Amino acid sequence: MLKAVLFDMDGVIVDTEPLHHKAYQMMFNDFEIKVSESMYHGFTGQSTRSICEFLCEHYILKAKPIDLEKTKRAHFTKLFFEDPDLHLINGVEDLIKNYHTNGLTLVVASSASMFTINNVMKRFKLDPYFKDKLSGADLKASKPHPEIFINAAKAARVSPTECFVIEDSTNGIIAAKEANIFCIAYKSENSKDQDYSRADLLISDYNVIKYDTVKDLFN
Repeated sequence: MLKAVLFDMDGVIVDTEPLHHKAYQMMFNDFEIKVSESMYHGFTGQSTRSICEFLCEHYILKAKPIDLEKTKRAHFTKLFFEDPDLHLINGVEDLIKNYHTNGLTLVVASSASMFTINNVMKRFKLDPYFKDKLSGADLKASKPHPEIFINAAKAARVSPTECFVIEDSTNGIIAAKEANIFCIAYKSENSKDQDYSRADLLISDYNVIKYDTVKDLFN
């Protein structure tokens, strides 16, 4: 029986990827490193901390990962409150309300920092619909490690067979499947070069996974 839904955030609930891309490019310029688009797309689904750790090691930087992280976050925060392009993914607000109305427990499980998660929830008034919020930045391992979804299922007080994950990245899909949770992949315009092959279901329109449709998958 379906009891809960675990939502990724970036590319699933809110379209912050363009802002993240701008913030990362500004940070790359600050530290004078050149990151190819293919390398950047490979970061999708990973926490900022793990990305900065990789960059410091890969480019043999004198700066510490925390320095890159703080710089990127400062750029992103400024963009978050000033960039007019930030908006919810089309159809996701109706989907969230549909699940909530039908008694499902909703949990955010995102690689974004809790600071970013809280700001998104506050800006778009989504807090009343979610039981809990988990940030991958607070965990030992980043996606594709399944820790965040294992913990999210526990936060929802359900077993892996009583919930499903909505993800848009290769790393997130792997994390969900490694946690033995049904995974619905949302094909986002901004999630380039992602592998959806391990997802149980691939969609590009939230209207096709309203409660009356997905509940039958868990009977």
